[in-house]
Amino acid sequence: MSKSYRAAFEEYLPEVDIVFDRFHVMQIVNKAVDKVRKYQQKALDNQGIKTLKGGRFLPLCNYESLSPVKQERLKSILNANEPLFIMHSMKEQLRLLWHQPNEEKARAFLVDWIIEAVSISNEYAPMYGRPALAPLKSLAFTLMRHYRGILNYFKHFITNGKAEGINNKIKTLKRQAYGYRDMEYFKLRLHHLHRQKHQLVG
Repeated sequence: MSKSYRAAFEEYLPEVDIVFDRFHVMQIVNKAVDKVRKYQQKALDNQGIKTLKGGRFLPLCNYESLSPVKQERLKSILNANEPLFIMHSMKEQLRLLWHQPNEEKARAFLVDWIIEAVSISNEYAPMYGRPALAPLKSLAFTLMRHYRGILNYFKHFITNGKAEGINNKIKTLKRQAYGYRDMEYFKLRLHHLHRQKHQLVG
């Protein structure tokens, strides 16, 4: 989603649609959630309250993928902190974008979400301080600037998931061997990677 990356494609492949990968879009969303958490944690630390301690990754996870115990822990964290609850709720709501049946409905959904995000940020600024939900407002403007690439997903329904998965496997292979000096052997291991089902231990 970088400006230079887009500019290169627009210059050399102007006829090609740029599709922003949904994983990277949600990665930006999670960064906004974490910024809200950090700000709230700092504010609570100054008051000697440790409510958010130990819950760094819970607001970033998909709620339905959490175990019942972690779901209850997340609920207790969100119930104790309204700005983080709002940010998390908006994140979960935005995930529904990818389930829209077509580009028209996705555009309407995204526009409504952006308007609501800006409205909520402005509404709660006097109550919690402007920085409290500033990441939500900033996120809304980021999505607005990149809306065309986001909506192109609904024209092509493609993601970068397989490529990301292969890259992670390659990184794991290199890490397990502490690197390879023989590049030809490394290439052979890469060709065999997708067939590898078992791993010897010891």
